[in-house]
Amino acid sequence: MRNQHSACETTRISPRSGHGFLIKAGQILTIIDPEGEQVSDLISYNLSDPREYLSSGRSIDYAGRMFLTTEDILYSNRSNPMWTIVHDDVGRHDFTLTPCSAEMFRKLYGDDDPHHGCFGNLCKAVEKFGLGPDDVHTAFNIFMYVHVDSETGKIEVRPPQSRPGDCLKLRSEMDMFVGLTACSAGQSNNFTYKPIDYQISNR
Repeated sequence: MRNQHSACETTRISPRSGHGFLIKAGQILTIIDPEGEQVSDLISYNLSDPREYLSSGRSIDYAGRMFLTTEDILYSNRSNPMWTIVHDDVGRHDFTLTPCSAEMFRKLYGDDDPHHGCFGNLCKAVEKFGLGPDDVHTAFNIFMYVHVDSETGKIEVRPPQSRPGDCLKLRSEMDMFVGLTACSAGQSNNFTYKPIDYQISNR
């Protein structure tokens, strides 16, 4: 059933910004697209040892497919479960492309005065935990729709398929600190920069 959110407090991430926060094992992180067609980049690290982080390669390898959804596990670089997807309204997310950045905007958009992007926002989010830019790896790009041509491998970023109020629920499998954004890349959100909401609950 779509759009079933808990009654706990909702936090809003303003357009083109990000948050950093802690989550405990067993808690549920609900990421909500309040207006539709917006992407949220997620990164996370083991609270007791930040050298263990969320890994796209491990997660895709163990799932045996590119597109992860309900009941799939997101693994760390050490092959330990970090998250389990427990609810997914959309069913299409990306775990291959890196967070948008100022340099990406220069190269792909020809922007001479680029925004710092999700990469910059994630750097700020994890700075409080003693991490730097080289610690920001490939994110789980929630609601991001990347079309892949099965013959040529060509990729195309298309507007997300999320509708207003759609959500993704992740159960934390370890104590972690998390970086989460409201995406800054126009191609990812149909060039309408919007907020992202999230909740943390105990069930």
